[in-house]
Amino acid sequence: MTAKTRSLVAFAHVADVERSIRFYADLGFSVENTVVPQGRSTPIWARLESGRAELMVGLASGPVDAAQQAILFYLYYDDIRQARAALVALGHAPGEIRCPFYMPGGEFRLEDPDGYVLMLAQI
Repeated sequence: MTAKTRSLVAFAHVADVERSIRFYADLGFSVENTVVPQGRSTPIWARLESGRAELMVGLASGPVDAAQQAILFYLYYDDIRQARAALVALGHAPGEIRCPFYMPGGEFRLEDPDGYVLMLAQI
């Protein structure tokens, strides 16, 4: 018998949890839970959710080096052009929409405040 995974949730170390909450809110995520330790006024961890997408962010113990990020996060949208336009209107700087062979509906790149690469795509 093999182990059967039920779900997978990414966890990203970030420099500022509140800043990440604000950024991911622009992508449709809402805060489902936070941890604010006694003696602190800001969260050190948060679980974010948008539909079936989940992301945990936690305060990094040291500097976050964008050049060392070796993972891509793929986020899927029903209308990639509308998603990109909404992000531009919110002041973000997403890349241009490309349509590679593996993503004929289109995709574009966006970096979060800590340098994590997000690929926003339409299935």
